[in-house]
Amino acid sequence: MGLDFSLSEPSVSNGKTLYIEFTKEKNIDYKNILLGKKSYKIFNHPTDNKKVYALVPISYYQKPDYKEIEIRFLENHKIKKQYILIDIEDGKYKKEKIKVQKSKVNPKSKKIQTRTSTEYKNAMKIYGKITNESYIDSKFIMPVDSIITSDFGKARVYNNTLKGYHSGTDFRAKIGTPILASNDGVVVLAKNRFYAGNSIIIDHGHGIYSCYYHLSKFRVKKGDKVKKSQIIGLSGDTGRITGPHLHFSMRVYGVQVDPLQFIKLINQKLYKDR
Repeated sequence: MGLDFSLSEPSVSNGKTLYIEFTKEKNIDYKNILLGKKSYKIFNHPTDNKKVYALVPISYYQKPDYKEIEIRFLENHKIKKQYILIDIEDGKYKKEKIKVQKSKVNPKSKKIQTRTSTEYKNAMKIYGKITNESYIDSKFIMPVDSIITSDFGKARVYNNTLKGYHSGTDFRAKIGTPILASNDGVVVLAKNRFYAGNSIIIDHGHGIYSCYYHLSKFRVKKGDKVKKSQIIGLSGDTGRITGPHLHFSMRVYGVQVDPLQFIKLINQKLYKDR
């Protein structure tokens, strides 16, 4: 007999997050999910004790294809597997041309190269930690009430040179605008970085991290526990920017995902009544 489960959608675009929900069953102990070589934990549903769930982030660089998801579980203490076929679609993201200081496009300085490399490694070490506890118990909110100036996923052409893609959502925010924590969590980084400027990263548990970049001032420090809607900093124009704004992004198991799609998904599936 197959497992009782549901998918948030039958197909998912690159850069988006897939939600899989299972009904708890007698004699079944859900373990984890595998997509390719990556493993994702199955957690208890925070608002429905009859359910468990898993989040599967789809990399921006994943090409359109059918992929097999492997579900691992124990049934009567015996290891078993079940497979789901998912359709990964092309997100069809647009291109965006941006003019910034030449020194911010492709820095030649060994000192800066070492700095950016170290900052990247340290960040990935943070994202690689999966906190089994969830700090949140209600819906996510936007960090600022403002106009979106650049969506997630746009291929970014800096000074006529293609340099990856936009890994978050930009909000218009003049210098000094209060920036709010999108949900409860623990601050795991609050420091200045070369590209992101003054940066804050919050661990929400279950492999979920929210990021707030280009700030002018910090209102929290590493290790602080924060509550949803708490002011964590002020917007600014630090790092690689064209002008003052807030760059807001989400990471799930270290994978950059569309923050707006992620928040809508989580709010609907986990906290619709909160």
